[in-house]
Order: sequence, then C-alpha cells, then structure tokens
Amino acid sequence: MLVGNILRKKTSRVVTVRMNETVGIAAKLMRANNISALVVKDVVRSEGNTAVGMFTERDVVRAVAEHGANAINIKVSQLVSVQQLVSCTSTDTIEHIRHLMNRHHIRHLPVIDEYSLIAVVSMRDIAAAVDEATSSTPQAA
Repeated sequence: MLVGNILRKKTSRVVTVRMNETVGIAAKLMRANNISALVVKDVVRSEGNTAVGMFTERDVVRAVAEHGANAINIKVSQLVSVQQLVSCTSTDTIEHIRHLMNRHHIRHLPVIDEYSLIAVVSMRDIAAAVDEATSSTPQAA
C-alpha cells in the first residue's frame, strides 16, 4: 500500500507553525485542530516558504519539564531540530515510512511531493489503513 492511498481518506489541510512562534501558540493550534503535531515552517528568501521540521506534543512536554510555566513563552525554534527533515512522498510504501518512523523514533511524517507539502501522515493513519486492509481481506474458513 502507498502513502497516497492513506491520503485519499484524509483531509488535505496541513496545520503549520512558524519557527518564531511560541510553544503556547503551537499548543493552542494543536488543541484547536485536535492534532498532536504541527509542521514547522520557515521563510527563506531563496526557497520561499519551507517546511523545516515537526513540532509535537512531546516537544510541549519537554519544554514544560525543562522550563516550567515559562515554557509557553519559549520559541518553537529553540525546541525543533532542523538539521534534517525526515519526510516521505505519496508514492512511498507504508513499509518504507514505518521503517523511517522506527529508525528516527517519530510518529508523524510530512508528505512532500515535488517540493510541496501536501499532508502529514501519522502512525495512527498507518494503523487504520492496515486495519482496514486486513478487515476487507476475506478470511480463510
């Protein structure tokens, strides 16, 4: 099964946060959209509006553990590693993205086709797709 098959059942809306926003703003965005991860974007003159990382509930917890109540004022850029964005394409297989997630200890992957951010796929999306595929497969008697 391909990532594109999963995306057909998802909304195409991707919620993002800018590098210079605070943890408080990011947490409010996640709560308002009932999601657990945001794509972090940065405006780069030469490349335009670029996805540079992911900001997750884990990052919020880490910020609170390290900075207490002041965590809401910390910039997203202070918590997100932007060395190498781990992403996938809509033509990647589920097996490949599961490998990426396991290898990098992540639960969300931005889907980037032809340099454009088109979606985010999560472990939950993969589990649902696998469950649906196995439940629609006729069982041997």
